[in-house]
Amino acid sequence: MMKLIRFLALAFLALSVTACGSIETATRNLPLDVPPLASDEQVLTRNYSVQGMTFAASDELQVSERNSYYPFVDIVWRGDPIGDRRQQIGAIFQTAADRVALTNDGAIPVVLDIELVRFHGVTERTRFSVGGNYHIVFMMAVRHAETGVLIEPGRKIVGNLSAPGGSAAILADQRGQTEKVRVTDYITQMLKDETAGEYIGLGPFQHS
Repeated sequence: MMKLIRFLALAFLALSVTACGSIETATRNLPLDVPPLASDEQVLTRNYSVQGMTFAASDELQVSERNSYYPFVDIVWRGDPIGDRRQQIGAIFQTAADRVALTNDGAIPVVLDIELVRFHGVTERTRFSVGGNYHIVFMMAVRHAETGVLIEPGRKIVGNLSAPGGSAAILADQRGQTEKVRVTDYITQMLKDETAGEYIGLGPFQHS
């Protein structure tokens, strides 16, 4: 009988300690009544008029003319005759920016500063066999065209465009959808998308 009483007493004590521990833990995890941190972030509804573009491609970016399936370098481009690939890609971006300038007629005149990070197209061997993908990466900042004030700091933009292969690539060329046409149209749309809509950043923004 004494053993039963001692067992019940110990069990009651254990339950009491567990209950106290649970209450303490719950109290410790209650959220503190702290006001949210102030933020300087503001929303800018883009109302741009693209006035120009600057383009940079570092000499450290590796270029390949090898006709392998996938050269492990930064720049692969076959949409122009053999030449200065950085210059050729810069010309594509310039054409795209000029097109955007014709359609952007907003109140804020801006210049796009573009720095190439990667421009990996497909080689002849890849394009006329399995096909592949155009992988385009660049940094873009937006400046006020008249004052030079930075409106949108540089951010990374990544694009992927499918590259038809084999007979599909030949048919595309015959229809006028060459590599250069397709890529230029794609980059034009990328720039349109990145200069429209809303931008969230640190204000105040200079509108004029």
